[in-house]
Amino acid sequence: MSDAEVVIVGPGELPLITDLYNEMFRPPRTLEFFRRRLLGRYNPLLHVANLDGRPVAFSTGFELKPTVFFGWLLGVHPDVRRSGIAAQIHEAQCAWAAEHGYRYLRMECHNSHRAILHMAIAMDFNFVGVRWDPDRHDNLIIFEKLLGDGESQDDE
Repeated sequence: MSDAEVVIVGPGELPLITDLYNEMFRPPRTLEFFRRRLLGRYNPLLHVANLDGRPVAFSTGFELKPTVFFGWLLGVHPDVRRSGIAAQIHEAQCAWAAEHGYRYLRMECHNSHRAILHMAIAMDFNFVGVRWDPDRHDNLIIFEKLLGDGESQDDE
């Protein structure tokens, strides 16, 4: 398991997150893409993971509704994938969300991203739905995870 330093960063670090995203994913996105998506969102959360002083991963999220925090994007640089950094940054996001009163963490993943689907299941997410992404012409799988040691999802 990796021992990255996971830190919460502010909106001033969106250029770094944009650069990290563009090193990891296609199509590339602009800084404005991130600013627009987070505009007006309640409780936006940005994490960066550093390994040996180098930023190698990020996560973004925001409140979806008062009891649900949405993990929007999470990325790990290809050089350090499968080292536990995704789990580390995910756990930091879950801890922050639980500390701020959220009961659930929700995320979406394209059906074609098998590694992420497996990771979500390994991290105790439950499959809760599917929606069509017209931009990518692919299904998005919706996952949700109960935070903390509260009641089960069936109790809500």
